[in-house]
Order: sequence, then structure tokens, then C-alpha cells
Amino acid sequence: MWELRSASFWRAIFAEFFATLFYVFFGLGSSLRWAPGPLHVLQVALAFGLALATLVQAVGHISGAHINPAVTFAFLVSSQMSLLRAFCYVTAQLLGAVAGAAVLYSVTPPAVRGNLALNTLHPGVSVGQATTVEIFLTLQFVLCVFATYDERRNGRLGSMALAVGFSLTLGHLFGMYYTGAGMNPARSFAPAILTRNFTNHWVYWVGPIIGGGLGSLLYDFLLFPRLKSVSERLSVLKGTKPNDANGQPESTGEPVELKTQAL
Repeated sequence: MWELRSASFWRAIFAEFFATLFYVFFGLGSSLRWAPGPLHVLQVALAFGLALATLVQAVGHISGAHINPAVTFAFLVSSQMSLLRAFCYVTAQLLGAVAGAAVLYSVTPPAVRGNLALNTLHPGVSVGQATTVEIFLTLQFVLCVFATYDERRNGRLGSMALAVGFSLTLGHLFGMYYTGAGMNPARSFAPAILTRNFTNHWVYWVGPIIGGGLGSLLYDFLLFPRLKSVSERLSVLKGTKPNDANGQPESTGEPVELKTQAL
């Protein structure tokens, strides 16, 4: 419980709340229909991707800018954060998402609000197909997050924020035709709360959580394994490993790892 006495821990929690609020506000806002006609998929995809890239740049050094319960779960699976921190992150993300959607609701004319960009399945897409699509969308996203932020890599090129932003954009360009591209349970939860519509809502939790977990296992245990003992992993999960002033595990002479520096 030492983390509860750390100022950097609470700054990280607030950063997750703050960042998810803005992510949902701008993402959902770009998805509203202000004029008759089909929604421009490219506009929505770029808006979500650019919003995420901007927030990664803004708060990535504070909390890791997860902004997504599926990403937090992925880092928990790979034993890169404690159970307490993961729980607080997810709570902050959900509260921030609802707050962002509430602000958007209050500033948008009733005729434009609609269902507040609620994620829904495309007609003809079954819940099984939708869940599979959400798994694949989040899997590729989490793989990009892990690979982009892995400091063990040599010669990393380009902007990390843009890399993960483009990965999210890619997911939207494909997934919007199937499920509306959830990829983030907090993003799907917020409009569902405000509109009180939870039809097939479980798809937008189960799919991303499974996809995030699979992405974590694939990268951390197969593609680029982290050599940690079971006791080391358990110590991180319990939050008992000594931490430095930034709230990250102290260096043990091994390559610097992601820890909380994720999306």
C-alpha cells in the first residue's frame, strides 16, 4: 500500500482521469452527425488517433497514458504494474470517460446528440463476429503499444505518440464498419451510461480485454520475452518491489522496460 502515500501515484491517477476525459470528449464529438448523410469514417478515425497521440505526448511521462482499461489489463498481465495501480487506473479511466461524455452532452444541441456515438453492431454482424473483430482490433493496438514503448529496442525511429495514434486510426478504419470500433471499454461505457443503452455492451468489454491480454502474452512471452522469475512478477503485482522517485521499479542492471510507460 506504499503507493497510496506517493504523490506521483496520485498524479498518475489524475492524469488518467484527465486524459480519458479529453479523449472521449474529442473522439465522441467528432463522431456526431451535424448534417444529414453518412458519417465520414476517415474523419472519426483520424480524430480518435490524433486525440490519443496528443494525450500520449501530454501525459505519457506522468502515467504512461493508458487511457484504456484494455491496455491497463495488458500491462497487468505482463506484470508491469501492481494490482492496486491497475484498479485505480481503470476506475479513473471510467470516471473520466463518463465525465467527458457528460460535458459533450451538455454542450451539444439535442438535435445533434443522437445516441452520443454509442457503439453498435452493424446489421448482419453477429455478437460472435463482433467480439472476434474487437479482439483483433485491440490485439494489433496493444502489440503496437508494447513494441513502440519497449526501451530494450535499439534504434527506435519516429514518434512513439504518432505510432500508437496511427495504430488506433487503423483499427477505426476497419472496425467502424463492423462494431463502431470500440477498442476501449471506457469509450464504449460512457455513452452507454448516458443513453442508458447497454444492448450488446458486453462485446465492447470482452473483446478488448481478451485482445489486450493476448497482445500482452504474445509480445512479452513469445515475440520479445522478458526474463523475469515468478517471484519477481508477483512482487510487482503486489506492489512490494522498491520504487524510485518516479513511481517506477528501480533498475536492476537489466534493460529498462515499459513499466507504466504505455498507452
